[in-house]
Amino acid sequence: MSYPFTDDLRQRLKANVSGFADRRAEPEGLIHAAVAITVVDTPTGAAFLLTRRANRLNAHAGQFALPGGRVEPGETSIQAALRELHEEVGVDIGDETVLGLLDDYPTRSGYRITPVVMWAGGDITVKADPGEVAKIHYIPLSQLAHEDTPEFGSIPESDRPIIRLNIANAKVHAPTAAVVYQFREVALLGRETRVEHLEQPVWAWR
Repeated sequence: MSYPFTDDLRQRLKANVSGFADRRAEPEGLIHAAVAITVVDTPTGAAFLLTRRANRLNAHAGQFALPGGRVEPGETSIQAALRELHEEVGVDIGDETVLGLLDDYPTRSGYRITPVVMWAGGDITVKADPGEVAKIHYIPLSQLAHEDTPEFGSIPESDRPIIRLNIANAKVHAPTAAVVYQFREVALLGRETRVEHLEQPVWAWR
């Protein structure tokens, strides 16, 4: 299925996300963070921005991630996601671009991640902050919707199913894979799909 970058697509994504009864995780013992799922225009249609974290970072270096970080005191999830989007990849947009929120995803490393879905438009320039981002990927929504994009498996350390996404010429794992998978299911396909039960690989637990 193709996803041309049109107002019809924006309206469909907004309707699907805003009509979804998103859930907040219990805050006790978890650091609140927010990430931006940012839909942009490309020559081949609509895509979203995915980053590869810089290798010099102290935590989760080199892993795939959505632009995002901690929600600072006094900030909302939306404000934090917009700020981190600007800081990490140079995209400066306002809260009028927000289409809605998805479920919080609690991580093994002690965070609860609130995903914020945004429509950035076609006239943006991205610029990676080299201290945080090694590379910026444009992931076509059409690729995300492929039947063989998500993979599920198991690991000996958990009875929860593990998830991987075949995107960016790699296998992307949770937590990013879980958040992006829910975006696929809810925003693109209009399905009420929960992901808090989906597992991360052991190397992401720290």
